[in-house]
Amino acid sequence: MKHLLLLPLFLAASAFSQTPAKSKAPDAVDTLAKDLKPSRVLVYKKIAERELQLHVFDPAGFKAGDKRACYLIIHGGGWTGGAPPRMYPFVAHYAKLGLVGISMPYRLHSANTGVSVFDCVKDARSAVRYIRAHAAELGIDPQKIIVSGGSAGGHLAVSTALFDKVNEEGDDLAVSASPNALVLLFPVIDTSKEGYGNAKIGERWQELSPAHNVRAGLPPTLIFHGTGDTVTPFVGAKTFHEAMLKAGNRCELDVNEGGVHGYLMRDKLLFDDTMKKTDSFLKSLGLLP
Repeated sequence: MKHLLLLPLFLAASAFSQTPAKSKAPDAVDTLAKDLKPSRVLVYKKIAERELQLHVFDPAGFKAGDKRACYLIIHGGGWTGGAPPRMYPFVAHYAKLGLVGISMPYRLHSANTGVSVFDCVKDARSAVRYIRAHAAELGIDPQKIIVSGGSAGGHLAVSTALFDKVNEEGDDLAVSASPNALVLLFPVIDTSKEGYGNAKIGERWQELSPAHNVRAGLPPTLIFHGTGDTVTPFVGAKTFHEAMLKAGNRCELDVNEGGVHGYLMRDKLLFDDTMKKTDSFLKSLGLLP
């Protein structure tokens, strides 16, 4: 299988974040994001007093009733931090290419609030269901939904296709939460003790470990990962990739030799290269004009 490159998305310090973020120097993606604004913001889910909103970037010439492909992306942050603006450069790129681009938030895992990683997964699956159920008003083809994400966001992205038993009470289960393609950026892909997130998920970790739940019939998947990643170890991506191929699924693993966690977010040349490779993948699926 062809080896490409990694798309890391680490999290971001942002006014939208629910938790204080450590200050850091802006990286390439931060710089690209700072002047970007969504076309509209829509509530996709209400939990108690909390409203979760989709940050939508409409393409030029957009109108309700269009049937455009949708590129939905989910931010990283170990399920405990980060915010939608961090991922604006990705959705802005696809809005320029004629897709509806969406960056989404989710409830953040916290022992204090009782939000679990299972709740994070529920939110991601709810978002895909909302988009598919409201496709006409969003100007989206319900059979052309791409879900992407970085790090923990990559875990949530693949969760939309994998974890059919993890659903929000009240969601319409007749509406599929599975996307038509996945683009995973240095994802949390193995939640065992050898991977990432085992302590946060707890004894039920295997229920939320993508590498341990691969089956036939999953969406075409492109994974970007670096061999130098010590946060979400590269071996997990390799294991998942091999399991996908064995199950008869289309899966491409784009390897960056020595790439550390989040490296693609820090270098504009690598970011641009990743977008080109993602474009080619989506064109091969008929999801990009």
